[in-house]
Amino acid sequence: MNGKAPLVVVGDALLDRDVTGRAERLAPDAPVPVVDDCGERTRPGGAALAAYLAARDGRDVTLVAGVGDDPASRALRRLLEPWLTLVPLPLTGPLSEKTRVLAQDRPVVRLDRGAGRTREATDAAREAVRSASAVLVSDYGRGTADTLRDVLAARPPLVWDPHPRGGAPVPGTRLVTPAEKEAHALAPQDGTARRDLHAAAHSAAALVRHWRAAAVAVTLGARGALLSYGENPLLVPAPAAHPGDSCGAGDRFAATAAGLLADGVLVAEAVEGAVAAATGFVAAGGAAAVPSADARPAPPPDDDDPYALAARVRAAHGTVVAAGGCFDLLHAGHVGLLQAARRLGDCLVVCVNSDDSVRRRKGGGRPVNPLADRVRVLRALACVDAVAVFDEDTPERLLADLRPDVWVKGGDYAAADLPEAALLQKWGGQAVLLPYLDGRSSTALMERAAEGAR
Repeated sequence: MNGKAPLVVVGDALLDRDVTGRAERLAPDAPVPVVDDCGERTRPGGAALAAYLAARDGRDVTLVAGVGDDPASRALRRLLEPWLTLVPLPLTGPLSEKTRVLAQDRPVVRLDRGAGRTREATDAAREAVRSASAVLVSDYGRGTADTLRDVLAARPPLVWDPHPRGGAPVPGTRLVTPAEKEAHALAPQDGTARRDLHAAAHSAAALVRHWRAAAVAVTLGARGALLSYGENPLLVPAPAAHPGDSCGAGDRFAATAAGLLADGVLVAEAVEGAVAAATGFVAAGGAAAVPSADARPAPPPDDDDPYALAARVRAAHGTVVAAGGCFDLLHAGHVGLLQAARRLGDCLVVCVNSDDSVRRRKGGGRPVNPLADRVRVLRALACVDAVAVFDEDTPERLLADLRPDVWVKGGDYAAADLPEAALLQKWGGQAVLLPYLDGRSSTALMERAAEGAR
C-alpha cells in the first residue's frame, strides 16, 4: 500500500469514548460543572489506536490484541474492521473502556470501566508475530505482551511503547518509547528527584542498559524527544508547541516511529519523523480529532513533488521561494542562505544541478557527493520543503515550469550573472541575492582538505 512496509501491532486494545458539551454553570447540589448539550463519539484506544493510525497512514496492519464478545469489544471490532486485520486473544473480562467528559474541549473527568486482561496466546497470534516483517508492541499493562513474550524475545520488535504496569521490553528491542514520567518511574533509581533534561538523559541511558535495548526515546511533550543509545543523547525538538489535547500523542509517536523503521530509515530519522507527526497530531486536535472509521482518507499531499507543493502554496495565496545551486559539500554558507530564503515566503524549493550538470560546470572531479546523497542532505534540512533537479547548465526551464514568486542566489553572483532575473519578471516574480557567510565555499573546503591530506 503506497510502498509502505506492513506492520504487526501487539498490545492491549481499549475502547475510548468522548462525551463533549459546554459548561456554563455549577450544579445546585454540589460545586461541580454541569455539562450541557452533550455529544458522544467512540474511537479505538490503546494499541488499537496505534494500529488504527498506522492503517490510516496507508499501511497493511495486523493487530494482535485481547478482544472478547462484550459490548465494548463488539463496538471496537466495528471500528477496526474496515481498516486492519484483527487477531483476537481471549479476555478474562470485558474490554477496558475510557470515557472522557469534556467541556469546551477541556477534560472535566475520566471514567474507566472494564478490567479485562488477555488470558493466553493463540497459535494464530504466535504465527502472526513470527511471520511479521515489523512489530510494534503497544503495552498498556493488560497482559497481551506478556502472553507472547517468548515469541517476541525470539524476534525482538522494532518499537516497544511501555507502561509502568506492564513488563519490561524484551532484550534487543530496537527502540523503546517511554514518556518522560514513565521513564523516571521505570529507570533504576539513583535518588535524584530532578525532572529536567539532565534527569531525562540519565533515565534514558539507564533504561538502555537495564532493558538491553538498542535505543530509548523519551518523549517530552512540547519539547520533543530525547534519543539515547546509552551515552550522549540526541535531543529532537518539536517543530512547534501546541497547547491542544495531547491524548493519543504517544500512540501517534510510536506508530510513526515503527512504520518509518519498517520502511528502512535510521533510528534518529524515525524519531525525528515521529516527533513531527505527534506535534501535528496535537495541533490537529489530538485523539478527539481522529477521523471516524467511515471517513475515507484523502490522498496525502505529495511533499516530494515540488510542483504540487508550489501549486498548493499558490492556491492558499502564499509565496513560493526557490533557490538553486550544486550543493556538493553542504556548508554553513549554504545553510545560512537556505534558512534566509525560507523566511522570504511560505515554502522553499531547492533547485539542484544533476551530476552531469555539475561536471560540466565544475570539472571532472566533481561532484564529490552524487545527486542522491545531495538531495537527501538537502531534504533533511528543516528549512527545505522540496527539492527539484535540473540537468541543464542553468535552471531556467525548471523555473519556467515551477514559476516561483522569489528566486534566490548566493551573494557571490552579480546581477549580470543572473539570467533567471528576466525570466522571473515574465510572471511577476523577483530574483534576489542573499549574502553568503564570508569565506565559505565548497571549493575552499576541498582545497583545505587537500592541504590537510598533504
